[in-house]
Amino acid sequence: MTTRCGTVAVVGAPNAGKSTLVNALVGQKVAIVSAKVQTTRTRLMGIAVDGEAQLLLVDTPGIFHPRRRLDRAMVRAAWDGAAGADVVLLVVDAKAGLKDDARVIIDSLGRRPEPKMLALNKVDIAAKPRLLDLAAQANAMVPFAETFFIAAETGDGVPQLKTALGAALPAGDWAYPADQLVDATTRLLAAEITREQLYNRLHAELPYASAVETEQWEDRRDGSTVIHQQILVERDSQKAIVLGAKGAMIRAIGEAARGHIATLTGRRIHLFLHVKVKADWADDRAVFRDIGLDWID
Repeated sequence: MTTRCGTVAVVGAPNAGKSTLVNALVGQKVAIVSAKVQTTRTRLMGIAVDGEAQLLLVDTPGIFHPRRRLDRAMVRAAWDGAAGADVVLLVVDAKAGLKDDARVIIDSLGRRPEPKMLALNKVDIAAKPRLLDLAAQANAMVPFAETFFIAAETGDGVPQLKTALGAALPAGDWAYPADQLVDATTRLLAAEITREQLYNRLHAELPYASAVETEQWEDRRDGSTVIHQQILVERDSQKAIVLGAKGAMIRAIGEAARGHIATLTGRRIHLFLHVKVKADWADDRAVFRDIGLDWID
């Protein structure tokens, strides 16, 4: 049989469910997921297989109106991830509908040459009578090659979407081994895992004023790995929140992150977290490099 391989850029507004969908397509967690918006910062690539097709899934940051240098870098990363893709998959939160941010993205997609598909996500919690109307509105703005109604959280409709994406890719050899699930470095993924735990446990108390860097990584002869990570925050008050009373919060974050990193690597993990106040971390070229974003002048 003919093998297929190509890039699928997954784009959409913040919190549309892009990372959850990428994880569902891959069949394993490879992207940070949080109820908070704008949690994906970099172009992490998940690798999925459907029959003879290998899908290189670019999970892009949510596209929104940028205000800071970090915001601009995230939005550029999203559009760069879409450039030249074999398929651009737009994910829309069907419960939220076609709000301004979704409409701006659709309008921008109309001026791009890449083939496009539409996935209306969260249909399990959306008003059912609205779904066909939402699909019609979106396709009136941009004629999508195919439209899918899915619930990435439960997996409903995901197999059909995956098969259609695979069939749309060009014939060619696979770019990665069959058992590889992501092309991001393990160091970057480990930092993303810890950042996810920050978001999930601190919620609104620490919005987007934090970053995680993997400072040291040592694979020991006994099969374990020692990892030192630095959590950057902007103010002393934020450091206190991350540490928690008598260090309880950072211990909980570390325990949860350690378990996920161990699952990712298949190794016993010794994780050490350090919190540093760095008021200007979002304007530091080295931090941008470490979290996988291009510097924006």
